[in-house]
Amino acid sequence: MEFRIAWCITGAGHFLLESFEVFLKLVKKKDVKVTTFLSCAGEEVARVYGILDRLEKISPGNYYQEIILEREQDKGFPKTGRFARNRYSALVISPATANTVAKMACGIADTLITSAFAQAQKGEVPTYVVPTDLRAGIVMTKLPALVDHDICIDCDTCLPLEKCPNNAIKIIEKPVIDLTLCRGCKTCVELCPHSAIIFGKEIKTKVRKLDEENVNKVSQLEGVKILKHPSEIYDAIFYIGGN
Repeated sequence: MEFRIAWCITGAGHFLLESFEVFLKLVKKKDVKVTTFLSCAGEEVARVYGILDRLEKISPGNYYQEIILEREQDKGFPKTGRFARNRYSALVISPATANTVAKMACGIADTLITSAFAQAQKGEVPTYVVPTDLRAGIVMTKLPALVDHDICIDCDTCLPLEKCPNNAIKIIEKPVIDLTLCRGCKTCVELCPHSAIIFGKEIKTKVRKLDEENVNKVSQLEGVKILKHPSEIYDAIFYIGGN
């Protein structure tokens, strides 16, 4: 029996790479098909974290294996009607930004992802949400590629700048990475002889009490389960599938 899953990506780098790895594992399972839905912000973040060009490994483009981009959809988001028609076995939103969770908590469906969530509720599709802002307090998150100017020595010839396949490195007094052009290929990281370009640097960020409250509201909705980490997705999905 074919098992269809919808994976929704919002505009958060936190948990994105971990989510990608889980879905790579899922599609190796026989008869599993994944449709990937990306919000406009989700598409941008997937690009700079280097997974946008690899999503075809999860959703190769066949029926119910498409990559659906918000910017290519009409404002009514017709593809999300599949959820109301119960075409999916499960919906997974991972990572879910605080903004997306707040909209879901308030019943707002004005983006591709929040529309998918609302339609899944109507179609009684089991839904799993991995929030980036689960509990109030300090969490660690990883950044995309950046130039550490404390390490950079302004080489006369900047190899990352010359060799970047997307011309994403600019000189503004010092080298900087233009994230509107970066595709997360990490060529610059490999080429810098002084290791001044870093991918995945960890920083602290604060989760607000309001964000925690919104997560709690969503958790109380029928058919919705909050997961603490993407690593929990695999077991949750196959509990439904009986595998």
